[in-house]
Amino acid sequence: MSVRRAQAQVAATSFLALFAIVGLALYGLPFFYDFMVRDFGWSRAQVTSGNALSKLLVGPLFGFLAGWMVDRFGPRRLMVAGILMAGIALVGLGMIHTLAGFYLFYLFNALGNVCGGPLPNQVLLSRWFTAARGRAMGFAYLGIGLGGALVPFLAVWLTRAVGWQGALQVLGALIIVVALPLALFVREAPQATSTTSTNIDRPPIGPVLGAPAFYLLLVGSMCSIAAVGGTNQHLKLFLSLDHAYSQAGAAQIASLVLASSLVGRLGAGWLADRFAKKYVMLLIYSLVGSAIPLLFLTGVRASIYLFAVVFGLGLGGEYMVIPLMAGELFGVRVLGRTMGVVLTGDGIAEAVAPWVVGRMHDVSGSYTNGFLALIGCALTGAIAVALLPRGVRP
Repeated sequence: MSVRRAQAQVAATSFLALFAIVGLALYGLPFFYDFMVRDFGWSRAQVTSGNALSKLLVGPLFGFLAGWMVDRFGPRRLMVAGILMAGIALVGLGMIHTLAGFYLFYLFNALGNVCGGPLPNQVLLSRWFTAARGRAMGFAYLGIGLGGALVPFLAVWLTRAVGWQGALQVLGALIIVVALPLALFVREAPQATSTTSTNIDRPPIGPVLGAPAFYLLLVGSMCSIAAVGGTNQHLKLFLSLDHAYSQAGAAQIASLVLASSLVGRLGAGWLADRFAKKYVMLLIYSLVGSAIPLLFLTGVRASIYLFAVVFGLGLGGEYMVIPLMAGELFGVRVLGRTMGVVLTGDGIAEAVAPWVVGRMHDVSGSYTNGFLALIGCALTGAIAVALLPRGVRP
């Protein structure tokens, strides 16, 4: 197989894996929270606590281990396991009626995201692409935007046809059907030698963990992802329960966010190949921080559409630019372990922020304090990124 053909297969594999595991599962699940609040009588803190508890458990226990496994054994086997677990998670969440079952299958969802989501795909793409790495990452991450843009409409249509729990089960099966076939056979690296060979130089992670830039990157990404996760996990609840949007109306806004993210992903990838990634990252984080205040302008109907476009542009580049920055700062040979630590921190931030915002709403009856906290997180992330050095590593 030629290098170009192999690169195309790698890009397609990552595209479909991210489409399914992040686009359908991560962005699809919050679309069902309002049904759980109505049908089961759960609070907003409870419906977001599954994401919180599972990621707080999975992230610290498995995040760095997953990164080590990717560097040691390659990403393919971890991706296959992650795809299966993500599919099982949604099927299971479509069958539960208790919080215990909710937590159990959300645990599978978190494991699926760690094992089959951004981490192994970032390493896989970084091994196959050098000069065009940003564009390759941008293309693969289009899968997230496309999956996230389609899933609200799929959810509405399936809910009408088979109920919301049946819709979750169909989406779970779809994850496996879409993502598994290519992942089973993808080549893990262009080198003639095996990626598991002990002859491959795998430098120690210690110098990375001792670098101040690593902690600036960690804090910056955690704060910005807290802002993104806290906003996204509550968007459907905010629209449907607080502002009486119909299911179709809420789906339209959620889809516009993810459709805008497609432009954000392509734009961020193009910019990252041409300009210092630090400044691209700062632009993305600034978009996130400037979008959230628009949610306070609920009296102006057009503001929600402006929010969807600006927030979507920031969301599009959010996850993609972090591994690009890490690879530039520390090199791709330690990228799996570096991103294992960073994504563990990001997972904790993404888990805690929605739960905290939900608790704030349950106590006050309003999203005002929660959204203000998310704006503060976004600004803190932007400051940390502004302090990063410009990367020079290959």
